[in-house]
Amino acid sequence: MTTAQLILLDHAVALLGVVSWFGAGVAAALRRHQLGFGLLIAAVLVTLTRAAAVSVLAGRGWWFVAEKVLLGLPLLGLAGVAAVRIAGPRLWAARKAAGERLPASCVVSLLTAAYAALAGLLVTFLAGYPLTWSTALITVSLVSAGAVLTARVVAREADDEGVRAETDRHAAFTRRRFVNTAVGAGVVGVGGTGVGLLFRSTDSVVTGGGPAHSSGSYQALSMADLRGLGSPSPGGARRRHVLTAKKATVRLASGREIDAWTYNGQVPGPAITATEGDLIEVTLRNSDIEDGVTLHWHGYDVPCGEDGVPDLTQRPVAPGEEFLYRFRADQVGTYWFHTHEASDPGVRKGLYGTLVVTPRDGQRTGEGSDRQQVDLTLPVHTFAGTVVVGDQDGRTVQTAPPGTAVRLRLINTDSDPHRLALAGTSFRVSAIDGRDLNHPEQVRDVSLRLPAGGRYDLVFVMPDTAVALVLDNDGDTGVLLRSDDDAEDEPRIEDTSDWSELDLLRYGTPARAPFDPYAADRDFTLVLDRAVAMVDGRPAYAQTVNGLGHPSIPDLLVTEGDVVRFKVVNRSLETHPWHLHGHPVLILSRDGKPSSGSPLWVDTFDVRPGEVWEVAFKADNPGIWMNHCHNLPHAEQGMMLLVSYDGVTTDFGDAHAGHG
Repeated sequence: MTTAQLILLDHAVALLGVVSWFGAGVAAALRRHQLGFGLLIAAVLVTLTRAAAVSVLAGRGWWFVAEKVLLGLPLLGLAGVAAVRIAGPRLWAARKAAGERLPASCVVSLLTAAYAALAGLLVTFLAGYPLTWSTALITVSLVSAGAVLTARVVAREADDEGVRAETDRHAAFTRRRFVNTAVGAGVVGVGGTGVGLLFRSTDSVVTGGGPAHSSGSYQALSMADLRGLGSPSPGGARRRHVLTAKKATVRLASGREIDAWTYNGQVPGPAITATEGDLIEVTLRNSDIEDGVTLHWHGYDVPCGEDGVPDLTQRPVAPGEEFLYRFRADQVGTYWFHTHEASDPGVRKGLYGTLVVTPRDGQRTGEGSDRQQVDLTLPVHTFAGTVVVGDQDGRTVQTAPPGTAVRLRLINTDSDPHRLALAGTSFRVSAIDGRDLNHPEQVRDVSLRLPAGGRYDLVFVMPDTAVALVLDNDGDTGVLLRSDDDAEDEPRIEDTSDWSELDLLRYGTPARAPFDPYAADRDFTLVLDRAVAMVDGRPAYAQTVNGLGHPSIPDLLVTEGDVVRFKVVNRSLETHPWHLHGHPVLILSRDGKPSSGSPLWVDTFDVRPGEVWEVAFKADNPGIWMNHCHNLPHAEQGMMLLVSYDGVTTDFGDAHAGHG
């Protein structure tokens, strides 16, 4: 079973345990003793089954079971043993005597076990990882409070039946009041301590085993110092662009009109292209986007001052304002840009465009100078359920004569992954996230999963017959390449739904990394989950990192020159496309299995439910960088933090205020 399946199994068994324990308690209260005894046996068996499931899940990583092993199962175990010892013999003895009243302790012990089972399940969903003293104390106090209240209710019902003399009832009431007061005071004290611990301040940075902040013996850098170069490389050109963010109604190829946020009134925005060594200058103006806008160069390792993160690298560009971005195009490949201010609605509504930098010698791996070439840049975006490729919904038709060298630059601008399949030809995945793979081999009849924010370059030689790029198993969405412009017959598109997914960690030829990722200077772990946490000063059911939401998540502190390794662990049942700004990361392993293909340098990688990815990067681009989930609603809900270089400061407010 996969880790995700084990997580689901644990949730299902835990829920069944809650139902069984509550059923046994309610049956005992209703004097259905035979049913109660049967449900008690079921509850015990389910609890033992859950303990076994948790032990198996623990083999996948401590992160997946911490709160279960340290709190949930011990609490349920104690309450369950008490319930079996107190209620078990009495239910067995009274199972054939329906209507006989059992001692109040039987019902109380069974329902207390039910409260413990429910509390353990709620801790998993509401608190997640890591388990804190605050969570543990509050949980124990709530279960204890439930037991005390249940005892009072059950005892009062017994008194109401009038089976004891008035003096006996008064004495019993006095004893119960004393005991309840004492226990209640203890419960309040434990719970109050837990609540108080919620307000402890957290560390502002974590060091990952490296040194803490330096003593300040060198010159500090501000964001104003980290701007792009002012001139192109020798022989390069100056590429000037003006992008105006404004609202517009855009008509798709099908005739459908959408209310969009655009750059220059079009979706996608104007394509920015350059040749290696050129200087790119983009003036961003805001016409009428009230939330403000920026330009983030996704995957392009610009100087930090050009990165376009509001309240971190710049102020957001308000209506009527402008901002100049300038950087040298030293990084060849397929990239894109988008707003990083209110990025969830902004990108979703159309504030994105493409950036392609070609090599100065005109060559890329897998392309030959002796062939005619077709180079298509294809951003994929979804507007209210309609998938648009480039600027067209439905199927885009292109012509490429047989023998043409074709490059498809696929860019996922959505917050969810897309499934891709190239039917009708063999092909190679030449580059991922703009970076060439090492000797990628020809493949055929396989699918590809393109993460949110990710890019794939597919290259092939056009055959004599049509080739179709199929998106999400929909034969009517994608790109059709014909070998003959005059062809009239509609070619048959292969069914690609049963094609297996190409594992890119096993694809291509291994090569030596430029640094030793296993001799890291710093090592971090990011555990992704759902939990109740503070996000931007408000409580929310957040997307969390290590149990916290933005901006409470500590920065990852690095020093220029460090080799940094970090794990990303997904405890949740959602996919998280993880994106680090300013640096490519080298994929080391997935679920403990090392990458065995071409070195895989990416800026966005999909961490699916239950997966554990280990990556590394060289800290060679000073700044304060966002490190976040590129499912943009998840980022807005708290799943973002900062990688902070020692000695770098920002002039644009609290460094923790940057928006996803």
